[in-house]
Amino acid sequence: MDPRAFCTSSRIFIVAGKGGVGKTTVSAALARTAALAGLSSLIVEVESRSGLTALFGRAGVLGYGQIELSAAGSPPGAGAVVARTITPDDALLEYLDEHGMRRLSRRLTRGGMIDVVATAVPGVKDILVLGKVKALERERGADVIIVDAPAAGHAITFLESAHGLLDAVRAGPIRTQAQEVAELLDDPARSQVILVTLPEETPVNELVDTAYALEDRVGVALGPVVVNGVYPAVAGLDVDPLDAAADAGVALGEAEAEALRAAAAFRRERVELQQQQTARLADALPLAQLALPFLFTDRLGRTELERLAQAFTGAVVTMGGE
Repeated sequence: MDPRAFCTSSRIFIVAGKGGVGKTTVSAALARTAALAGLSSLIVEVESRSGLTALFGRAGVLGYGQIELSAAGSPPGAGAVVARTITPDDALLEYLDEHGMRRLSRRLTRGGMIDVVATAVPGVKDILVLGKVKALERERGADVIIVDAPAAGHAITFLESAHGLLDAVRAGPIRTQAQEVAELLDDPARSQVILVTLPEETPVNELVDTAYALEDRVGVALGPVVVNGVYPAVAGLDVDPLDAAADAGVALGEAEAEALRAAAAFRRERVELQQQQTARLADALPLAQLALPFLFTDRLGRTELERLAQAFTGAVVTMGGE
């Protein structure tokens, strides 16, 4: 599939999955994939996390205001990547200001009542955030909006909030906002969810449960699954280290050879386990899979992000030939 066509298949991509599977990294890689396809993208964080700016080689943390992570034209023809955080409190204050209630918003801020108002009705916090995402989609300030969603359990209630409020609230601005958000989530051309997992048993189990819960309870479209942290295939793992050393004219001690044998055995077992889990995922969930490689580093920065974006682009192209 053409990467540009993939990145424009929906206006909003909601990236979700079990905590620790790399949702923020995948969100960043997707944004750079869109940028390399010539599209501008906006990453929206809905939970306070660190690391997104560092992935782009930038210092500092995100705030409610928009900041640039990657400039347009880097490389030539690439689109810009910008990012921001959306919190319920800031979204509520902005909503009040935009609807002629600036004095009320100031009183709520001074009196410390913002959190009380934002939690007055279950689901209101989530609908405030999603309502702001909907407004950003309508503004068309970026070609692609990528929402770095909460972890899997909260992601379901987060996305379910609109339908829940429609059942609970019969009239007024909250119902209008919920209705518009529900329409956004129900339209595959406007939004879809990309679930992220590791090729391991527990994350795969949780992803499958999340996928069916989203389909049954939210009705949002599911895009391809991103399988993160896949070990790249390595040739020669079955070759004995002593034989390989002899062929290369290198002296190798038995202790060194044994350590290499153990490392090769671990790598073979790991690859086999990952293949079993991705096959099990394919059997349980009829969605395309996009594999991103495991990077053997304790630090993820701009260089590593570019590698992941190239891998994401390649996986999208390969998906088109399946």
